[in-house]
Amino acid sequence: MPWETVIGLEVHVQLATKTKIFSGSSTAFGAEPNTQACAIDLAMPGTLPTPNAEAFKMAAMFGLGINAEINRRSYFERKNYFYPDLPKGYQTTQLAQPIVGAGFMEIETSNGLKKVRIHHAHLEEDAGKSLHEDFHGMSGIDLNRAGTPLIEVVSEPDMSNAEEAVAFAKKLHGLVTALGICDGEMSQGSLRFDVNISVRRPGEPLGTRTETKNLNSFKFMEEAIELEVERQIALIESGGKVIQETRLYNGDSKKARSMRSKEDSNDYRYFPCPDLVPVELDDAFLNAVRAAMPELPEAKAARYQNDYGLPAYDAGILSSDRTTADYFETAARVSGQPKLAANWVMGEVSAQLNRHEISLKDCPVSAEQLGQIITRISDGTITSKSGKTLFDAIWAGEGADADALIKSKGLQQMNDSSALEKIIDEIIAANASQVDAYRAAPEDKKAKMLGFFTGQAMKASKGQANPQQLNALLLAKLN
Repeated sequence: MPWETVIGLEVHVQLATKTKIFSGSSTAFGAEPNTQACAIDLAMPGTLPTPNAEAFKMAAMFGLGINAEINRRSYFERKNYFYPDLPKGYQTTQLAQPIVGAGFMEIETSNGLKKVRIHHAHLEEDAGKSLHEDFHGMSGIDLNRAGTPLIEVVSEPDMSNAEEAVAFAKKLHGLVTALGICDGEMSQGSLRFDVNISVRRPGEPLGTRTETKNLNSFKFMEEAIELEVERQIALIESGGKVIQETRLYNGDSKKARSMRSKEDSNDYRYFPCPDLVPVELDDAFLNAVRAAMPELPEAKAARYQNDYGLPAYDAGILSSDRTTADYFETAARVSGQPKLAANWVMGEVSAQLNRHEISLKDCPVSAEQLGQIITRISDGTITSKSGKTLFDAIWAGEGADADALIKSKGLQQMNDSSALEKIIDEIIAANASQVDAYRAAPEDKKAKMLGFFTGQAMKASKGQANPQQLNALLLAKLN
């Protein structure tokens, strides 16, 4: 009998506010440890938190983006637990009345569109960070992150495999970056995924779930889910029982381990925070949030199809991430060639980024420079092959101006008919037997045979011959 997998996600989205949720401390990434945690972040005696209005605005914007009801009245509670990187001994969060109620997102799967329900999203403060490396067997604590505003997005258990979970995670990443409420830098902890997984026989009640915490890449999420599903099935089939626990996945070793037994809500002894009054959102606030909503990925994809004539697949890929969308639109605007720009972004640019394992934000070739390359291909100054040579040169730091590099590297396309005819005459003279075979061949075979002469001519011109002009001259000479 087959097994069914049941998956739900809890996603911690670090909000892109300049200061923390209850203090004026900076949220900038990369500061020296423990230099951005003030007395309020540490709950020192005599301090009182003050809610950050910008965090509420961003949370409300997210709620509108997932088709959710925004709760006009929400309040904070204390979630009590003890951990070295939680200096207060409790986390200020929302439970009973979160700011964002039930919503949903639709994801693309191999079986078509699927709706994934979102139970709620609540505001809370982040904890600090425990560091376990380079401390000679000890651990260090960095409290810079303590008090950073988060929204925790809690999905319903509507996903049934790793593909759907990753699709949901990518859709969520695209939404929060499009809204501008999160930078989406998963390697820096800006977006962290906790995956709840259980298995069951069809028709049976939900099985015991485990939670794999703090997954910070889509690849690791897919690997962790598949590994945990296999583990649970093997455990049950061998007569064992799944234990409700928190687990950690190591993306380098491809192994997971148990971290601790999983708590239930009552273990945290929630109670309303006595230092913070309930927050009431009025119509003016919500209307201002709606007015500030940027274009969402679905609307952007539709615009790319309507305005640029892009296929649905291309439009979906380019609009799914704000950085990619901005890069593509700039290259398309500079070159005036949106389809070519789409091909380059999804092709050569993506391949180089993967090869060098960097993100688009760190791409050495700017969108403006890519637009210049595409312009010179489309106006016939250079060939597509020379365009890739030019792209590689800019990537390698050999220069920043496309036109200057075209000149210095001699990449300009050969459009001189007399020069091309001379090359063709030399090739025909040097390959008499191939010429006779071509002329004697039936018409349906000639197109394939022409490739030999085209290749020889392109080689002789160092790839700079105008392909259309070259083929026309070749056909005239050979026929």
